[in-house]
Amino acid sequence: MPYNPENPLVVQSDKSILLEVNNPEYETARDALARFAELEKSPEHIHTYRITPLSLWNAAAAGLAAEAIVDTLERYSKYDVPGNVLTDVVEYVSRYGRVKLVKDGDRLVLRSDDAALLVEIAHHRRLAPFIRGRRPDGSLLVDPAQRGHVKHALVQFGYPAEDLAGYVDGAPLEIQLREITASEGEPLRLRDYQRGAADVFYASGTARGGSGVIVLPCGAGKTVVGLATMAAVSANTLVLTPSIVAARQWIDEILDKTHVTPDLIGEYSGERKEIRPITVTTYQVLTYRPRRSEEFPHFALFNERDWGLIIYDEVHLLPAPVFRITAEIQAKRRLGLTATLVREDGRETDVFSLIGPKKYDVPWKDLERQGWIATAECHEVRVRMAAERRMEYAIADEREKYRVAAENPDKLAVLDELAKKHAEDQVLIIGQYLDQLEGVARRYQAPLITGKTPTVERQKLYEAFREGEIRLLVVSKVANFSIDLPDANVAIQISGTFGSRQEEAQRLGRILRPKRNGLLAHFYTIVTRDTRDQEFAANRQMFLTEQGYRYDILYEDEVAAFRPATLALEARVSAAPGSNGRADRRALPAPAPARA
Repeated sequence: MPYNPENPLVVQSDKSILLEVNNPEYETARDALARFAELEKSPEHIHTYRITPLSLWNAAAAGLAAEAIVDTLERYSKYDVPGNVLTDVVEYVSRYGRVKLVKDGDRLVLRSDDAALLVEIAHHRRLAPFIRGRRPDGSLLVDPAQRGHVKHALVQFGYPAEDLAGYVDGAPLEIQLREITASEGEPLRLRDYQRGAADVFYASGTARGGSGVIVLPCGAGKTVVGLATMAAVSANTLVLTPSIVAARQWIDEILDKTHVTPDLIGEYSGERKEIRPITVTTYQVLTYRPRRSEEFPHFALFNERDWGLIIYDEVHLLPAPVFRITAEIQAKRRLGLTATLVREDGRETDVFSLIGPKKYDVPWKDLERQGWIATAECHEVRVRMAAERRMEYAIADEREKYRVAAENPDKLAVLDELAKKHAEDQVLIIGQYLDQLEGVARRYQAPLITGKTPTVERQKLYEAFREGEIRLLVVSKVANFSIDLPDANVAIQISGTFGSRQEEAQRLGRILRPKRNGLLAHFYTIVTRDTRDQEFAANRQMFLTEQGYRYDILYEDEVAAFRPATLALEARVSAAPGSNGRADRRALPAPAPARA
């Protein structure tokens, strides 16, 4: 067996792939692998990926050929790639699009050159209920109202359909991007990757373009991709967002970057029920129902207008009920926007079949090298637990163990050190538990934003943070998504949602907008050593490790001597007051004296 010791990969017959981190080819191999394999675990020296049918189908839908995947594996492998892996790559990639959904007049038809496959589909227990007949050429008639259900069942069956049935145009609405933004009077120039993402999704209005997911890092301008797509479709548009603050940011962006007038934009939220040619709503409103036994009254919004485009912001958060209604509106163009397709509930296949396959993805580090997102350093600080709390942890049940560790009061000394080191920065302290966050807010005499904070107050606090009037903001998980805080350059995570990889990515994303003075962004996560807190932190970091981020490990006694790096120290020291909105801002408040 040939052996290439300088290569970074070991490809194994169970379709797992070991990637050697301390290898000169690590980064190029990692970026190539990310196009068709999923990261499973990422300790310090060896990362483990796995090739799955879904990862191959996403690659195929994005235009990656089986030959290119095989070439990558053979190019970077230390040993011969097992024959079964190469065979399965070719086999699974070939399955995507072997069955096609096409429109024939008013009828929806399943076609394939594989006659036996169509017969098998017609007799399959999950697919047979959707079949309405067979035509002389062997193709199958399916119920157009069940288009999404058919696609979902075909993915489960193992032969994902290429949907060429096309889309309704929707009620027309002229949407043009501005050349100069309304708020800042700055030129609006789409970046190459933003234009490329919009073009790949829309595909010049052909049947092949009109459903799919665009994956871009937080801070890379996914909203602009959405606006460019809206301009290409130029039809009535429904935008679904994760929160009312995010919804209002979408409305602001539409007004700032397009020629659409305010009277054409509606907010459909708990506070307003406006339905207009462009309507922006939230997942929370859509999934509201008075009783669990009742239907979702606001689902009627999907039929209130002749929508030509539906945008799912932060599509990885999509609630199960919205999946259900999405299965029934497959004739609408559907654009999903996200920083990560990771879902802790394992419903990635639902996103693939009902929203659409991944159409565009750019490695985070590529955009960082190009300067489109901030350069970030990630640090994990491990803290001991006092003996009495350790005993409390030992006797707690499994679910409660994490909370005991996550709320470890010994984290506060580390938090004090980090706040002191970043006294001139814009700092977010992020956590999961309200009691813990309330204590931190009191400690630093800082504002706190939680789910209970009224929307108007949230917006005022975010604006004060943007303007530099506030240097430190304590936030719960409500700030994980779609919050525009461009000058935030330090995030300190004191507790998280168990092992959520998507949350870790979103929290880092709060500080990834490029900094006007070139500052590095710093992301800290403080964890309790040798507990569930540390275990969950390792899982949360997996997605970011795949993107090329490494976590420096510090212990609490090392934090005082730790010196955070900077790219533009001179700019900060020499900046004239008010010149960049930062030099004249007050330092962080010292911790309040501890109460007896």
